[in-house]
Amino acid sequence: MQNLKLTRPLVVFDLETTGINVEKDRIVQIAMIKVDPDGSRNTFETLVNPEQPIPPEATAVHGIKDVDVRDKPTFSQIRREVEDYLADVDLAGFNSVNFDLPLLQAELARAGSEMDFPGVRHLDAMKIFHRMERRDLTAAYKLYCGKDLTGAHNALADTEATLEILDAQIERYDEVPDEVDALHGFCNPDEGKYLDRKRKFLWSDEGEAVFTFGKFQGKSLNAVVADQRGRSYLEWMLGKDFSEEIKGILRDALDGALPKKEV
Repeated sequence: MQNLKLTRPLVVFDLETTGINVEKDRIVQIAMIKVDPDGSRNTFETLVNPEQPIPPEATAVHGIKDVDVRDKPTFSQIRREVEDYLADVDLAGFNSVNFDLPLLQAELARAGSEMDFPGVRHLDAMKIFHRMERRDLTAAYKLYCGKDLTGAHNALADTEATLEILDAQIERYDEVPDEVDALHGFCNPDEGKYLDRKRKFLWSDEGEAVFTFGKFQGKSLNAVVADQRGRSYLEWMLGKDFSEEIKGILRDALDGALPKKEV
């Protein structure tokens, strides 16, 4: 680290988790790099047994499966080591202010830790990125086309600028396809993974429709339907404010008409 001036150790950390609910989800991997003011550094990294199933949609993001963490330590078992590593340091991460640190604090509390972070300075590279680099249409037009966008938020001006940006992006990046089918796949990498537009149901590796939310998160629709309590839950959902697309999937499941996806 050549540019950041440190007065005490800085720990840069990242978590992979079972999901994005800070209170309910669990850590499946933790990595930390401690940088001392003299430039020396050391690393702590381990997979963690979350003591609950890892949902398929989480595995799709980080690639960690239940079998990978089955014999790994729980967070309670590494708690002391984590506390020692984080003692008297400052922190840094990417989206760590809003997500990683709150979830880490929740895990520490669940493990019986009284560790808090009063007075700790916290650097978040994502917040710096968002503050320093505009990501709107005007900024994209300047970056890719080298022009200032006049008439921004006029529909025709924005449409013309978007057309120029798209063409300039294809020219700029070798990895961006110049054929529509391939470019559609590039822009929609998750297409075909979900049954519905709201991504409430995911296709599993076995071709089963799987919940991505709620009390049956990670369970297949067919397995839920096979249980009377599960059927009652799906019938309850039909009376709630879900889209007609979702309700159609639920009706098919209840009628035994929900097909499996070919794998």
